[in-house]
Amino acid sequence: MESTELNWRLLAKRQWPLAVSLTAIALLETGSISTGLGWWQVPGVAVVCVIAVLAPRRPFDAALALAFAVACVAVYMRLLGVSIEPHLFWSGAGISMTGAAMATIATLVRDATRVKAVAGTLVVLAAMAFAEVLGWPIVAAREYREWSPDTWNFLIAAVVLLVLSVGTGMYFRARDDERASQLAASVAAAQNAERMALARELHDVVAHYVTAIVVHAQAGQLNREVDVLPSIASSGTEALTAMRRLVGTMRDGSSEGPAASSSLMDDVRALAAESGLPVRLSFDLQDAVPQELARSVLRLVQESLTNTQKHASAVSSVDVSLSSGDGVLHLAVLDDGVASGVPVGGSGGYGLVGMRERAELLGGTFSAGRREPTGWTVRADLPIS
Repeated sequence: MESTELNWRLLAKRQWPLAVSLTAIALLETGSISTGLGWWQVPGVAVVCVIAVLAPRRPFDAALALAFAVACVAVYMRLLGVSIEPHLFWSGAGISMTGAAMATIATLVRDATRVKAVAGTLVVLAAMAFAEVLGWPIVAAREYREWSPDTWNFLIAAVVLLVLSVGTGMYFRARDDERASQLAASVAAAQNAERMALARELHDVVAHYVTAIVVHAQAGQLNREVDVLPSIASSGTEALTAMRRLVGTMRDGSSEGPAASSSLMDDVRALAAESGLPVRLSFDLQDAVPQELARSVLRLVQESLTNTQKHASAVSSVDVSLSSGDGVLHLAVLDDGVASGVPVGGSGGYGLVGMRERAELLGGTFSAGRREPTGWTVRADLPIS
C-alpha cells in the first residue's frame, strides 16, 4: 500500500507528535554542543528531521533523501573536524538524526510496498553506519581521547533500534489495513442499501403504472371503447421508462427515504422546514420531473441537510437550488457552517457514498466538497428523460 501525496491536513494530524519530539531532542542536543564548530551540525540535523516528518508523502523518496542528507552531514563534519558528542551508543550520527532515521524506517514499513520498504531501510541503515564510522576518529581525537568505540555495542544498539522501528511500522500497517477493510465493508453496505432503496422505488412506480394499465383495460373491456388504448400505451411507456431508470439495482438491505408527492417543490419546502436549518430555496424548473426522479432528488436533499445538521456548526444559511434545462435537473446544496469532520456518515450509513451511488445509477453525476473559507457544497446533475 503505497502512500503518496498525503493531504497536508492529514499529514499535520499524523506527524505532529514526531515533529514536536524531534524538535525537542534537537534543541537539547544543540544545547549540549561544547565547541564552536559543533554548530555546523545544526542545519544538517534540521534537514534530516524535516525529511522524517514529511516522509509519509513519499516514503521511499524520503528514505533516499534522508540517507543522502545523513551522509552529507557526516562528510562535512569530518572535513571540518567537528564531532557529534557521543551519547550512549551514538557518536557520528547523533540522537536526533538517529530518531529521524527510525521514524523514516517506520514510515517505510507502514506505507510503502514491501520491496521499497526493504530497499529503503537498507539504504538508511547504510547511511547511518557510514555516519557512525566516519565520526569515530574525530570523537576519539578531540575531548574524548579516552573514548573507544565498541563495535558489538553499536551492533546491538542498531539491531534493537531497527526492531523497534520495523515493529512500530508493522503495527501501524496492520491497523491501517484493518481500518481500510472496515471502510470498504461500510461503503459496500451503503451502496447495497442505496440500491435496495431504488429497487423499492422501482416496485412502487411499476405497480402504480401497471395498476393504471389494468384499470384502463378492464374499463375498455366493459365499455367496448377503443379510446382507452392511448392511455394504456402511455402508461406502459411511462412504466418502461421508470424501469429503465431503476432496474438492475435490487440488492439485499433496507433504507428509508422521503415520499414524493405530486409537487417536488412542495416536498423540498417540507424537508427544509423539518430540518430546522436556515434554508433558502431557489427553484427554476423548466421541465416536468418524473415522480421516480423526484424521489431521488428528495433523498439527496434530505441527506445533504442531515449532513449539515450532523457535521457543521455555526450555520447561518443553507442554500438549496433546483433548476432544469436541456433535459437535465441540477441540484445544489450549499452551507456556510464550520465543518467538524468530513460528512461521510449519513442517515442511511455512509451518506456521501449513498448519494453518489444513487446519482450514478440514475445516469447522472455527483460531487461534494469543502467551500472556502467555510462550508460544504453538494451538487448533482440528473437526466430527466
